[in-house]
Amino acid sequence: MSNNGVRIDKFLWAVRLFKTRSIASEACKKGRVTIDKQTLKSSRLIKEGEIIAIRVPPITRSYKVLAVAEKRMGAKLTPDFIKDITSDDQLEMLELAKLASSTNRSRGLGRPTKKDRREIERLQQGDWDID
Repeated sequence: MSNNGVRIDKFLWAVRLFKTRSIASEACKKGRVTIDKQTLKSSRLIKEGEIIAIRVPPITRSYKVLAVAEKRMGAKLTPDFIKDITSDDQLEMLELAKLASSTNRSRGLGRPTKKDRREIERLQQGDWDID
């Protein structure tokens, strides 16, 4: 652990918020990582106590830095270094987005067949007798 701070891309990778450092760096370049509503370069040093906001559509997740780390750690160790402080309204928005996406067709099924279309039309017209 370093007292001077750690690069933000390295820290986000170390605490397993991103799978690779290059993905973390790319998120910084795209303006998805902020501290105090300021977008960060991937070389920005972070310190204990700072609050990092990461835009993960459709919500913004917030994390408080408890300690800094340079080396990637096991998932069980991350709570000692970072705390998820995402607000309840953001988490509720995420749940609503999940529910909305589950009502759509399953992935990979493609367009409805002619038979599917007829059944959909029968349901919409109120004819509930499906063969």
